[in-house]
Formats: sequence, structure tokens, C-alpha cells
Amino acid sequence: MRKISTSYCLIIFSLVSLNLIEKSSALWCYECVSNEPGCGEPFNWLWHWTSVCPEEDDVCLKIIEKKEGETVITRSCLSTMIGKRTDIPADRYEGCRNASVDVKLANYVFNNIKELDVKRNYYDSTTWCFCFLDHRCNGSGIIMPSITTLLFGLILIHSVRL
Repeated sequence: MRKISTSYCLIIFSLVSLNLIEKSSALWCYECVSNEPGCGEPFNWLWHWTSVCPEEDDVCLKIIEKKEGETVITRSCLSTMIGKRTDIPADRYEGCRNASVDVKLANYVFNNIKELDVKRNYYDSTTWCFCFLDHRCNGSGIIMPSITTLLFGLILIHSVRL
């Protein structure tokens, strides 16, 4: 078996790394709701995969909704929530803000079924937290290296030893 030179391995590793960096320019965010195991507080990143946000200039978000003793936490990308929610704050920079109030929401709906929550007034307080400076920033503060980087590093070490 022919031994591969170290410089050849470094060149291949560099080209593959540059290719991965170019293709992974989108933001990665956790997507879950607190009724799933590990998605509440404290957040357990081992239970949840990250997903790539569909928009190029997207923002990770964490929505905290409270009513008396009940707290619901939703983690997602902003672009997936734009079509579903109307209480998104206008200021979407890094940090946490209270939800905006849409006075025209369900203005012409005369529905007496309170469980449908068409006016979105069930929760006492809704807080939107935005972050975009780091991948997986809407979860815990632990940053892990990507699996592909670890695999290529192991392949490189193994090929140099041969």
C-alpha cells in the first residue's frame, strides 16, 4: 500500500474545508417546542438536531410565552414564524423584546370558542429573543465542532500514520 504524503493530505483537507465553509453560510438554529423533552429550561442540546434556516439573512429566535405558572418556549428560525405569527416585534436585532400588539387581529371574527385563541390573547406575556451572531444561539451556550470536521480530521490522522 502506498503511503500518502502529509502535504497531499493537508491540501485535500483544506479544499474540503473550504467547500464546506462555502456551502454552510446559512444560519443553523434549533427548532423545537418546550413540550418536547429537553427543549424547555434548561435546554438539552443532545436531544435536538439543528436545522438550516431557509433565508440567507435569517435570525434564530426563542419565544417565551407565560400564563400564570405555565411557560411555553418555542425555538425556531424567524423566516418560519413570519407567516404564522403577527406579534413579531419590529426591532429584530440581537436581544429580547416584548411581543407587539396587533389590534386588527381577528377584528371581524365572532367566535366564542376560547380554545382557538384567534385574537392571540391567551398568554399574559410573550417575549421574543433574537440572535444571529452564532450558529445554534437559540439553545444552550455550549458550542460543539461539526461532525464532518471531526471525521475529516480523523481520516487525515489515519492516512498520515499509514
